[in-house]
Amino acid sequence: MSSTSNKTTGNKPEAESTGSDSLYEKHKKVYPRQVQGLFARLRTTGVLALLAIYYGTPWLRWGERQAVLLDLPNRQFHVFGLTFWPQDFFYFAVLLILAGISLFFFTALAGRLWCGYSCPQTVWTEAFLWIERKVEGTRSQQMKLDKAPMTKGKFNKKFIKHLLWLSLSAFTGFTFVGYFTAVDVLWSNIINFDMGPWESFWIIFYSLATYGNAGWLREQVCIYMCPYARFQSAMFDKDTLVISYDNTRGEPRGSRKKSADPKQLGLGDCVNCTLCVQVCPTGIDIRDGLQYQCIGCAACIDVCNEVMDKVGYDKGLVRYTTENEIEGKTTRLFRPRIILYASILAGVAVALIIAIANRIPLELDIIRDRNTLYREVSGGLIENIYNLRIINMSTSKQRYHLSVGGIEGLTLINSTKNIDVNSGEVYHLNVQVRLDPVALKRPSNEIIFRLESPGQEHLKIEETARFIGPVIR
Repeated sequence: MSSTSNKTTGNKPEAESTGSDSLYEKHKKVYPRQVQGLFARLRTTGVLALLAIYYGTPWLRWGERQAVLLDLPNRQFHVFGLTFWPQDFFYFAVLLILAGISLFFFTALAGRLWCGYSCPQTVWTEAFLWIERKVEGTRSQQMKLDKAPMTKGKFNKKFIKHLLWLSLSAFTGFTFVGYFTAVDVLWSNIINFDMGPWESFWIIFYSLATYGNAGWLREQVCIYMCPYARFQSAMFDKDTLVISYDNTRGEPRGSRKKSADPKQLGLGDCVNCTLCVQVCPTGIDIRDGLQYQCIGCAACIDVCNEVMDKVGYDKGLVRYTTENEIEGKTTRLFRPRIILYASILAGVAVALIIAIANRIPLELDIIRDRNTLYREVSGGLIENIYNLRIINMSTSKQRYHLSVGGIEGLTLINSTKNIDVNSGEVYHLNVQVRLDPVALKRPSNEIIFRLESPGQEHLKIEETARFIGPVIR
């Protein structure tokens, strides 16, 4: 069998030739060309904002503590003025649902906005590319440097680049652990060589993951590792805004002089400069149609508009558009799917905000003693026994009062007047409730336990339980 070689221009990969047909393509490094334009500025702004949030948040203070700290050993999750506990996992679950619905909404509306502007892989890859350009130069200079033999100058550039990459990666790993261990304590431990095993592991792991993904793997993460690239098409329809090449206007493509009339030459508007391929961070040719490798960064739009300006053609040969628009049909951006996603998204977001705003940092669990349904005590009264679990989810020690109601004549036995519970403490309390059986209308009756902190209206909770007894007719 003869050997095959599938070579292409620009950033596109080259098939491996090994004397037989290969099932896999040999990886070829992608050298994205730097581009200027509206979407490039938006992407840069987004990258800087997200990096500032990530690196800056752990250094913010809120009173005497770190503003955002996920304190796993103490099971306290501080988010500015709020403190959550493992019992508040419900809010985290709703937050994940909110993130999932947001992904559906924005993907159905405008394709892979998340991938092109907000994904951590995109954000850190852009940062690493910026460092690479500062050290090694432009795209053509990088390609020339990589092909050149190893010299002292080449070694120095490579060494400086990787040193800067590793430094940024190490700071990224340090910041990640700083969300779980207070950064001032973490920094002190590093200086004094007093790091714990788990802290050391996660700093090293996250640093190497950042260095490998953003420095070496880059587009391979998006193409081969990310599952979103595979199922995104399930959220697209003919009215989804995607980055597309106007095939009708651009074909047949070909080079020409600026003063030439493309119609006389039988050409479309595409001058076949291949710049749209050179700027693509995943190395695809947008002119081949919509591809799952496209991350929606819109770099090809910026560079194509720049070329169209230079040759005097209308912009928009490559643009955000819809399949319906390209086919000359009416586009409906606000269609039932979008309205449904937006409604659910708004509803869940409002519900989450209201739930957190009305959250009571107190939990009361009640379990009846199942060994005995009820028992008769002196005076002919009926007694039920309950096991109470009180959880103080506030940030300070609290004093609570317990009472019971729901049926006239209920009496609470063996309950101290003042119940002091430390912050985060799970306080167990056994109580007996007594009642004259004459007051019972049925064998099983609902009663209400009330737990409140005097002088603090927001620290009050009620939970229901069942009182079992005989019915005297």
